[in-house]
Amino acid sequence: MTPSPSVGPGNPDTPSHATLPQRHETHLRVERLSLPASLALATDGKAPFAALGYGTPHGVAWMPTVNARVLSDSGAMADVWHAGGAQIKSGTTGIARWRTDGHWLLGAIDLDESAEKQGLAELAHRAYRDLFKTLDQAGTPHLQRIWNYLPQINADGGGLERYRQFNLGRQEAFLEAGRAAFEGAPAACALGIHQGALSIRFLAGQQAPLPVENPRQVSAYRYPETYGPRSPTFSRAALADTGDGNLALFISGTASIVGHETVHHGDVQEQTRETLRNLQAVITAANERCSATFSLAGLDCVVYVRHPSDTATVRAVIEEALGADAPMARHAVYLEADICRSDLLVEIEAHAVAAGQLRA
Repeated sequence: MTPSPSVGPGNPDTPSHATLPQRHETHLRVERLSLPASLALATDGKAPFAALGYGTPHGVAWMPTVNARVLSDSGAMADVWHAGGAQIKSGTTGIARWRTDGHWLLGAIDLDESAEKQGLAELAHRAYRDLFKTLDQAGTPHLQRIWNYLPQINADGGGLERYRQFNLGRQEAFLEAGRAAFEGAPAACALGIHQGALSIRFLAGQQAPLPVENPRQVSAYRYPETYGPRSPTFSRAALADTGDGNLALFISGTASIVGHETVHHGDVQEQTRETLRNLQAVITAANERCSATFSLAGLDCVVYVRHPSDTATVRAVIEEALGADAPMARHAVYLEADICRSDLLVEIEAHAVAAGQLRA
């Protein structure tokens, strides 16, 4: 997502100091494609709005990747976002790289801890500070969805688990920027990768999404202090108006947690089943807030598996619950990743789009 090296009036990408485009159509849509199909969209020299890649090359400017091993048989995939704006601009704000059509923005941040010589809390604070500057400068103030990836998420960081260090810096940046760190926080996930940099991907727009919570779980921002000095900053899901009479449902990373406690310790089958129950609870809560009808079977999901040897077991549970031909089962991307709690073996995050409107 770095700016194109050849910039000019005939190039759709212009640097960060350029005037942002006039807004016309405001719709947003997403499709999950193989890597070859994704790259084929840019063969005419005009890339799509943006994409989030899984196992994709690092050098594709419009497709920041998730640096995690792909466990799916289908190999590298991407969620390609198409925006309705007349012209796409790209640029940088501090350490954040972004692309926008004037209504929607997808950004990426990567920070190498070994090169930066700062602690994880400080790096998370810095990353989110520049994230919020990006939104303000681009005129896309409302976060829709965030993806966080950090190496060694469960490791000790000098007396405090690294995930808890990350939560310290993240929440501090939310509060300093006057952003909703509790009720109204965006949908998000935070996973542990085995290599690479602290990586943050974010989608923003001009209208605030509607946060959705899971009645089976304590809201993450209300977790007791036993989970760290600062609570995680995210809502369980969010509903966003994507234009053309459609709504997007963004579901945060979801795992085998009831109330605020991990359940089914050491049992990946039961943890997967509990995760599916939590996903269904979130979908039911979302459907009550809008006229759209979302379903578990219709989700496009990313399944994060702690132990690669568990992948077939997790897939079998999903196919048993939904049927092997369900879109969620057929289109799922499986990645190797550590979950934010060391006793969790699997986590699923997802999105879906359906016709409908938010209820008043």
